[in-house]
Amino acid sequence: EVQLQASGGGLVQPGGSLRLSCAASGFTFSEFAMTWVRRAPGKGFELVALINSDDGSKRYADSVKGRFTIPRDNAKNTLYLQMNGLKPEDTAVYYCAGAGARGQGTQVTVSS
Repeated sequence: EVQLQASGGGLVQPGGSLRLSCAASGFTFSEFAMTWVRRAPGKGFELVALINSDDGSKRYADSVKGRFTIPRDNAKNTLYLQMNGLKPEDTAVYYCAGAGARGQGTQVTVSS
């Protein structure tokens, strides 16, 4: 059974940083592209970042380019989302997804 467990969300002031983690199990993590998506209040899902499995190439939504990065540690079966320069519009529930599954989300709130 594919399981994705996201953690690391919280309340942070504008301009602050957070690092989200996603612990993966039930599949060969290194063989799958992984993504972070988010859902802001009253809005649909938005793809935030993606990292490929073969060459490790990454893609980011225009709204987070230059502020977020999506590293992965295949030895630990863990995906990360490093978020810097957070803005109130980054407030959302963040989910990791891959191998046909999406984990439970972690809430990120950016507010002074």
